[in-house]
Amino acid sequence: MFCRFAFAAAFALASAPLHATTYAFEVHHTQGVIRWSHLGFSNPTAQFTQVEGTLEFDPADPTKSSVTVAIPLTSMSSGLPDLDDDFRSANFFDVPKFPTATFKSTKVEKGGASGQLKVTGDFSVHGVTKPVVLDVTLNKIGVNPRNNVPSIGFEATTTLRRSEFGLGNYVPQVSDEIQVHVTCQADEAKAYVQHLKANAAAAAVDAKRAADEAAVVEAAAMKAPAVKEAAKN
Repeated sequence: MFCRFAFAAAFALASAPLHATTYAFEVHHTQGVIRWSHLGFSNPTAQFTQVEGTLEFDPADPTKSSVTVAIPLTSMSSGLPDLDDDFRSANFFDVPKFPTATFKSTKVEKGGASGQLKVTGDFSVHGVTKPVVLDVTLNKIGVNPRNNVPSIGFEATTTLRRSEFGLGNYVPQVSDEIQVHVTCQADEAKAYVQHLKANAAAAAVDAKRAADEAAVVEAAAMKAPAVKEAAKN
């Protein structure tokens, strides 16, 4: 879905499989920022992280691609504890009742320039579902040199009217329009799972080695008083 057929298009098509590939969002490198106007004086932001979901990307025809995303609203942070508490309360997102926001694409179209797409989908938050259009631009597609996993990265932007989702408190003093900017990295799902399993196995080996070393040190420490007492006698 999020493929840029720009300057590197030939390389991308040559190196990518010519069929839809399933990617999983990489939670450590996927995040979003929302921005609003406060009385016209400033434009504060909040960030959301821990984004989960999958991307079906077809390099031969990106318009056949699709994406499904879940955003845990407990991850949203403005950096201001009082404001975060207000966001999570019934004044706004009512997180205990509606803990997750979701997006599921329904249509992918080519954008106005090479490497750009318009992704339409159903966005659900606070118990309300509305169609939303994302303007998407690919950052890069290729193999991640850190883990050798095929990866894809992109930017997505849109503007929402929060009142349409039952989140209209303090309009118009606080703007109804909310700007959303998401930066994402997604890794080929099967390869990423294998990478995570390999990391877990290595961590288990390290943990066992550390436990064995601790047991040796503990045994030596327990012997020391007995050896000292024997020496006195």
